[in-house]
Amino acid sequence: MKTKIFTVEKDGFYGAWYPKSTGSRKGIILMLGDSSQDRMAECGARWMQKQGCHVLAMSPGRKDYGHHNYPLERFGKAIAFLKEQGCEKIGIAGASTTGMLALIAASYYPEISLTVAFSPSDFVMEGFYQDNLDGMRERPGNGESTVTWKGEPLPYLPFAYRHPEYWQKIREESGLGGDKIASRRLFDESERRHPLREEEMIRVERIRGRILCIGAEDDVLWDTCRYIRRMEERLKRLPHDSTFEAWTYEHGTHFVFPESLLKSILPVGSGLLVRFMFHAGAQFPEECRQTRLDIDRRLREAIRGW
Repeated sequence: MKTKIFTVEKDGFYGAWYPKSTGSRKGIILMLGDSSQDRMAECGARWMQKQGCHVLAMSPGRKDYGHHNYPLERFGKAIAFLKEQGCEKIGIAGASTTGMLALIAASYYPEISLTVAFSPSDFVMEGFYQDNLDGMRERPGNGESTVTWKGEPLPYLPFAYRHPEYWQKIREESGLGGDKIASRRLFDESERRHPLREEEMIRVERIRGRILCIGAEDDVLWDTCRYIRRMEERLKRLPHDSTFEAWTYEHGTHFVFPESLLKSILPVGSGLLVRFMFHAGAQFPEECRQTRLDIDRRLREAIRGW
């Protein structure tokens, strides 16, 4: 399906181009999965194509979900490419850490007129690696932000713990709640030890167009609904040129994806994955499915009407 692969060395960013077979004036920068070429990215691209969009998938590396000192200028190069393809409307979508990244990128590039963030934070996170150092799946960077601008790291919320305690705390929390991965207490403790400063917050007031922030109260990775409400409150007191929509649900877990997208990634057992990963998914499977169905309907309408 893809026709062009991008590399940092040649093009200034990692990515894969998934053009819609018929003409479109809409282009989406999509950040899903560990790589812009893996199954999750390809399925996400197909889903967005069905909504009438060309898709440019992006990732930090060829296959790396770690985020540390990721240059925001890469999005500028991606936007320039989309414009060359005739895209008059440019959107961006990401989930989890890349949900945060989508919001940050949109706050720097006014060309972006649709921002979709699944389970995002409202602050810049500290950079992290997923390199299995000392047998730990993930570890914080040493004084690194998740993103940089003009070669300088953006101010960030530092994690409460260092390596190897960081991943040990995540494993401990995951076991206590019966989840495969949980880090909500880690993020709460990080904010307790280091109250957020203004310079660490995402400047959502600089984003143009329509902003869709999607999250569930039972998310155990972090308190995304609280973060979404903080963004909503921030926009109430600051001038902005956008429409902000908070799609928050009681149940849905960290995987608040459209149901049809999740099914395309896992045709058999998509619901089982949510139940396997998260205790809330096993406890409230039908409620989580209804959340995904509602997101599916609303997001299709939003993208088609964009």
